[in-house]
Amino acid sequence: MIYRDFGKTGIKISSLGFGCMRLPGENINGKFQPDQEKTDKMLKRAYDLGVNYFDTAPGYCDGNSEIAVGKALKEFRDKVYVSTKCSINESGDNLLRDLEKSLKKLDMDYVDFYHFWGIGRNQLEKLFPLKDGPVPAALRAKEEGLIKHLSFSFHDSPDIMMKITDTGLFESVLCQFNLLDRANEEAIKYAAQKGLGVVIMGPVAGGRIGAPSDTIAKMLPGKVQSSAEIALRFVIASDGVCCALSGMSNMDMVEENCRVASVETALTAEEKEKINKALDENKKLAELYCTGCKYCMPCPNNVNIPLNFEAMNYHKVYGLTQHAKNVYRDISPEHNKGEKADKCIGCGICEEKCPQKIKIREQLKEVAAVLGR
Repeated sequence: MIYRDFGKTGIKISSLGFGCMRLPGENINGKFQPDQEKTDKMLKRAYDLGVNYFDTAPGYCDGNSEIAVGKALKEFRDKVYVSTKCSINESGDNLLRDLEKSLKKLDMDYVDFYHFWGIGRNQLEKLFPLKDGPVPAALRAKEEGLIKHLSFSFHDSPDIMMKITDTGLFESVLCQFNLLDRANEEAIKYAAQKGLGVVIMGPVAGGRIGAPSDTIAKMLPGKVQSSAEIALRFVIASDGVCCALSGMSNMDMVEENCRVASVETALTAEEKEKINKALDENKKLAELYCTGCKYCMPCPNNVNIPLNFEAMNYHKVYGLTQHAKNVYRDISPEHNKGEKADKCIGCGICEEKCPQKIKIREQLKEVAAVLGR
């Protein structure tokens, strides 16, 4: 296993972290229950192979992940780092109650990394300044030793990630970054330069890069065993990244990911340049189809044009056809994602607003024909 300095925390963190959202188990009476025996074996095997960072949250596995993780790590708790999270609001007391609940579920006296969960502009502007809010409460808990390091997880725009970094409150950040989504690339480098440890969620894009893809395989022909391996190695080798989280649900995934994370050089400079060049070329191909600027929106018939085109890009540019169909299938007002391409009424208002002059109506017909089959 490769270890890296985790920002300014003084900790050496494994380049692979264990994401405990997809533990093995089954639904019992409508609620997911982790298989404790399998979970124990998987987390112990990951630890034996060098993983020292385990990430969970109160909502994972229908609220049972923290319990299962606490039991599985009991034998070697003092040799690993445990991360969990809390949603914040205007009440600092709520944060302290949530922390107490997590510690009870984990059966631990402290948590190593406590994340303000999914914060963004709204929390930064409205909640951080409150005198009785989450920030003072978290700092008190840290003084009392209940939290060793304060962190944040993130889904907003990169400029907000930089602003949160600049508050000086946090020692690490958990954010998304992968072959298909490099939006946070500069913000990650910025956070690292400011002394934060950076952990990446979704290095294999929620599993979708794990699907066979000739386009991705050609980035390193003959050098790797799968698209997922390229994706994981790319993240681990990226500037500023300390650790890549993988949500592992079986022992094969543990063995394979630990093997990849134990390669001395995840990517050579030449391999990294080759992948970046291929990604830039693919991005140009995707932008011929749609840049995602959203100037075409809103659609009078609620068609989510950018999301429909994003799904098509997975098919056209990356060859991830099944994933593209899954994304298209899930587009619906019920999911707050608008309408599918087949709901286009051909009014043409979108084309009048498109800066690239894309023939949106024609392409929406193509999306519906290819992905709606």
